Amino acid sequence: MTMATRATTQYFRTPDGIRLAYLDLGGTGRPVLALHGAYGRGRSMLGLADHLGPEYRLIALDQRGHGLSDHPDDYGREGYIADAAALVEHLGLGPVAIVGHSLGGITAYQLAARRQELVSAVVVVDFPAEYRAPIGDDQLCALPTHFPSMRAMLDALAFMDEPRHFTESAVEEPEGWRFLWRPEEVHAAKVAVRGDWWDDFTAAKQPLMVVRGGRSTVVPHQHAEEMIRLRPGTEVVTIDGHHDFYITHQAELGATVREFLDRTEPWAV
Repeated sequence: MTMATRATTQYFRTPDGIRLAYLDLGGTGRPVLALHGAYGRGRSMLGLADHLGPEYRLIALDQRGHGLSDHPDDYGREGYIADAAALVEHLGLGPVAIVGHSLGGITAYQLAARRQELVSAVVVVDFPAEYRAPIGDDQLCALPTHFPSMRAMLDALAFMDEPRHFTESAVEEPEGWRFLWRPEEVHAAKVAVRGDWWDDFTAAKQPLMVVRGGRSTVVPHQHAEEMIRLRPGTEVVTIDGHHDFYITHQAELGATVREFLDRTEPWAV
């Protein structure tokens, strides 16, 4: 039995009334908040627990518009940052280490910059300090709301590098299979991450590591070098995978995160 099989979904409400779902593996280890990427969910990040071990307590949030969390009207940056802060405060665990993939990665370093007392260390998984790329969600937004079978859903996702990132959020209903996310909402969240976030990235004073995909275009090598230059102390590790290498290279990512956290003393304001 893996550590992740012990996880059951729990809920809390943010100060502005949004109901968010999360999973908490419990234990007395150092708390680690895992934040998934766009179109993902918290449960997809639980595999990290098997590599972090009992010395760490993994908590995985379903960010707004994803998983079993509410679908509010706002998908801007402030809402995502406030949600993550609200969970840390709800659990009374701060400061926590944060491991964030893509959409979760920008939330991780923005929370570290703006609420320094809540964050002890940051691992940004394949997200830059400045993002200008086209969103490119046309095919996802054009998908039907339901599929007659899982096979039909997988066939429709054949254009993606890693369909499992999306099928983590698949559920079966009498009408067929559907995704927990709504494409127009996730698209809005992705539009909101486009821009220059250097001020937040460089303001994060905690130990910070960027883990980039060697076959991903999201954090080019030159940009990674700029992250190191403009924020001294930034560590960059490359794992040979596409953007969703947290699935395909889970053991390598888990070992990288564990090594970083093991030698990182909890940072204090």
